[in-house]
Amino acid sequence: MIYAKITGWGKCIPPATITNDEISQIVETNDEWITTRTGIKERRVSHVSTAELATVASQHALACAGIDGSDIDLVLLATCTPSTMVANTASLVQKNIGAQGAAACDTNAACSGFLYAIQNATAQIQAGMIKRAVVVAAERMTWYVNWAKRDSAVLFGDGAGAVVLEASETPCGLLGSKTGCDSTDRNILHIENYGTDMNKYNPTGPSELLFEGREIFKRAVKGMSEACDDVLNQAQLTLSDIDVLVPHQANLRIIQAMQQRLDINDDKVMVNIGKYGNTSAATIAIALCEAVEQGLIKPHSNIMSAAFGAGLTWAASYIKWGERTTPINVSDAKLPDTDKTGLQLIEHAVKACQ
Repeated sequence: MIYAKITGWGKCIPPATITNDEISQIVETNDEWITTRTGIKERRVSHVSTAELATVASQHALACAGIDGSDIDLVLLATCTPSTMVANTASLVQKNIGAQGAAACDTNAACSGFLYAIQNATAQIQAGMIKRAVVVAAERMTWYVNWAKRDSAVLFGDGAGAVVLEASETPCGLLGSKTGCDSTDRNILHIENYGTDMNKYNPTGPSELLFEGREIFKRAVKGMSEACDDVLNQAQLTLSDIDVLVPHQANLRIIQAMQQRLDINDDKVMVNIGKYGNTSAATIAIALCEAVEQGLIKPHSNIMSAAFGAGLTWAASYIKWGERTTPINVSDAKLPDTDKTGLQLIEHAVKACQ
């Protein structure tokens, strides 16, 4: 039996932030309203492209694994905010990390994208098609935010996270997975005026993210919890066997409702939404990295992860961590500097929405 072991991990967090108090200068809201409803205190705004975020995260993951880009057979990028559609953004990441000749593909399952991508790469390794893959999730969600709408303006942020998967005979990596999609009500979460359905000769307005919060809340808790139950049955585990829960960071209330439904203690749940907001596909990738950095993930930890996103896609995964929780090498890769604040980076978008 071949397994897909996680041997490297890395993240890329843009330096510019927008706090709740700064958001209140744009739209009618305040820190208390945002914090009590979402758990978010601030979010990051990228001054670079999705491809650049993905590149830096991948370079950190490669260094952590102690390998070069030339050792990689597949670059799989999970994103719903690609830098370019044609050519795919993964091909630029492949070029940037020096993975010449490796397959390169974008995958879009919105917030569930990272778990979808890990499932895909793991299957290719288990089938013997490839030996090593970089799975990276990167998003520039603030690009699509309508800053005149309070409900969406407070939620989203930018960032990236990546892992390296390598073929191994040790039973670890992704050992259980369940993905699916409830497309019946896919319109409750979508970006309008985007893609080839848009009339490019007579556009009806800018692209922006639209969603129905209450409906998404109900479906997210149910979908993620049921997917976790399926994965536990698949892996023949119980909730008491799970050491760490790394959920999609969409809303603290959703995380808490899911945690309560699964009856998992606070000290087993990775939560970082307060610092970054909802970075869509990147939330679990970033949270996984920080769970290792903070010592929440230990050698041989049993990790449960779940996500729910536009589509309406959902996913859950059981990951068995390996023996190593420290990087083999550390990369000096970083984003170019910016002298702009988060508010300054979005000022043109704010004016366009007013």
